[in-house]
Order: sequence, then C-alpha cells, then structure tokens
Amino acid sequence: MRYELYYWPTIQGRGEFIRLALEEAGADYVDVARRPGERGMAAMLQLMAGKGIAHPPYAPPFLKAGKLVIAQTAEILFYLGPRLKLAPRDEAGRLWAHQLQLTIADLVTHIHDTHHPISGSLYYEEQKPAARRRAESFWRYNGAKMLGYFERVLQGNGGAYTVGRRLSYVDLSVFQIVDGLRYAFPKRMKRFEKKIPGLVTLHDRVAKRPPIKAYLASERRLPFNQWGIFRHYKDLDA
Repeated sequence: MRYELYYWPTIQGRGEFIRLALEEAGADYVDVARRPGERGMAAMLQLMAGKGIAHPPYAPPFLKAGKLVIAQTAEILFYLGPRLKLAPRDEAGRLWAHQLQLTIADLVTHIHDTHHPISGSLYYEEQKPAARRRAESFWRYNGAKMLGYFERVLQGNGGAYTVGRRLSYVDLSVFQIVDGLRYAFPKRMKRFEKKIPGLVTLHDRVAKRPPIKAYLASERRLPFNQWGIFRHYKDLDA
C-alpha cells in the first residue's frame, strides 16, 4: 500500500512523528502537501473540507490508507504501528505504546506553549513575558516531570527500548522530542540531559539507524525553524 501523508509542507510539526515511522519502516508514502500545484496543498485542503470523504479531519496531520482517512498523530501511529512492525504484537503491548504516545502528545503541547502560552494566533513578541514564565515552569515542573517519566519507563523496560524488546514508534517519537528540545533549548538541554541519560542514549542510537540516518541527511527531513513546535528563542533558553 502507498500511504498518503497530509501535513503542512514547510514545518516538521506533529507530522514528523509519522514521517519518522514511515521512513524507519521503508514504507511507500508520499508527503502530499509538498507536491506542486493542485496535487499538493489544494488536495489537502479539499480533504479537510470533506470533499469525497465521509469523516473529514479537523486538521493535519492525517493519513490516507486506501479508503481510510485517519487523523491525529497518536491515532495514525496506533494504526501504522502493527503494519510497519513498529508496535508490539500483543494487545496489551499495543495499548501501552498508544498510552505512551498520547502522553507524548501532551508533552508536545507543553513544549509548544513555552513560546505561545496565550494564543497560537498571536506573535511570540506579543506574549514574551508570559512565554518566559511558561518556559521556566516547563523546565521546573511539567516538562521535567514528563521527561523524567519517560526515563523511568525506558529504564524499567531494560534501558534499550520504551516498549517491548525492539524498536517501536514510541522510541522514534522520543528521538524527535530530544532532537527538538536540543534545537529549541540548547543551554537548558545541555544541563538537563544529565538527568535523562537513557533517553539521550536512545536518541543517539536511533539517529544511527540506517533508514533514519539516511532520512536525516536527505531533503525529505525539513529543518527546524521558527514556525514549528520546536522554536529557539534566546530569551527562553536561560
């Protein structure tokens, strides 16, 4: 099956968690909105408007797999995981992986809110004081606790993978979290990484996997920028 991924064409964002899974598995897929003309962004907007499908998604990312259209990052990965051999075979294991991915979704929201704590419709410059307070709170409370939680999950599973005995889409998502935080908060992460050595090791090991290494070196991997989830502002990286 050739999968169709629909996401904004200029940012990694939430779509990157899905791209990493597709790339690791060597899946046949197309990043639809990056195509030119009506086959690109226009096609994505048509599906969002409900043209030709019974259950239109609210917003990207969403995945078209045959006649299925699946939205929400965690839901997409829950669907793809067994098909790409990136999830446990047993039901309990699959549900555990899904639970962890939903927790990652919460973490992603906290990360986004470090630079846009009031509204995503306002510029960062319009909410800088609130952003500074939110970033400080992230590293003192929610962010630190959630990263510590994933460190405990990893170590509790033997230290190699977060779920089961082989790589899963959760591990790929942890890679993206660490990679993104290194970009957004290089100073803070340099200090904090001492508290999550297992996650750092997992990140580095994932980066060396041949499919991921090739993807990271390719034009398919969009660079971090000031429009995605992970944004670097010097004022927030004290």
